[in-house]
Amino acid sequence: MSDIIRIVIDTIGGDNGSAVCVKGAVEGLKNHSNVKLFLTGHKAEIESYLSEYEYDKSRIEVIDCSQEIDLNEPPVQAVREKKDSSMVVGLRLVKKGEADAFISSGSTGAILAGGQFVVGRAKGVKRTPLAHLLPTSGSPSLLLDCGANVDVKPEVLLQFAEMGSIYMQCVCGVDNPRVAIANIGVEEEKGNALVKKAYPLFRDSKIINFTGSIESRAIPFGKADVIVADGFVGNTIIKLYEGLSKMLLRELKGAFLSTVRSKIGAIMVKKSMKKTLQKFDASDKGGAPLLGLNGLVVKIHGNSKDGEVTSAITQCVNFVENDVTAKIIKGFENSEE
Repeated sequence: MSDIIRIVIDTIGGDNGSAVCVKGAVEGLKNHSNVKLFLTGHKAEIESYLSEYEYDKSRIEVIDCSQEIDLNEPPVQAVREKKDSSMVVGLRLVKKGEADAFISSGSTGAILAGGQFVVGRAKGVKRTPLAHLLPTSGSPSLLLDCGANVDVKPEVLLQFAEMGSIYMQCVCGVDNPRVAIANIGVEEEKGNALVKKAYPLFRDSKIINFTGSIESRAIPFGKADVIVADGFVGNTIIKLYEGLSKMLLRELKGAFLSTVRSKIGAIMVKKSMKKTLQKFDASDKGGAPLLGLNGLVVKIHGNSKDGEVTSAITQCVNFVENDVTAKIIKGFENSEE
């Protein structure tokens, strides 16, 4: 592995345009002296934004792309036909070993398709899940799958648990991470057909530290380090999590500003409240890596600002420095296809 970590940032597809990608990229360089960035997209536009900043020009390379993948396009078709899109060009750099990681805020479907068809699944991996760190009252928990695979088999859920455990150990430094399966109750007999079939596989596994089922209401309290679900359930959990967080923040702000007395109280608790609320800020936790590929692909929110781009760069650095992709590949190379 090279001492220089090479990361591609797709500057097309996000709600906030390429300006936030450029700003986040420049900030990312300040945080990591061993990073080189490739920015894929419209060269003239990217260079115009770059001209606003002071940075080491040898550490950013702009790659001009003539095509874009729109959010409303059929993902597989778009990836196959638009070879010169910012997304496919970036993914091909990872595929060829010319980059170590790829970050995009573009179409989730296209990123999933591109990860599968361009970068490729690691040998033995049945499905590749999107993994996302959730804020809790303690340390963050990793939820997977967050929407890449709606229908899966029990043995696929077990692979998700194994990949999630590797991620939490290597990237987050969690020793012997606690693994739980999302369920409607904690009793072993509870759940749908998928969970009931998966439970004994988890229980009998010698690889993961399985602690049983976890109900959704226990997730915010950090009762598990790795939470496993199919993509339908996982995506529902994360969307509710995000919406509830935004609603609570809005209601708190409204309450603090409602009266003169509450405004005075807000000033008094501002410092401690800011520190508490920062735990629920998704922008400092990076994006959702697509685990189980032959390279690192990270999906960030479509409405990401520069802070999330910068955090995703840090996430990629930690991922690459801890050789997570190689460890996942090694763990599954003898598995049956």
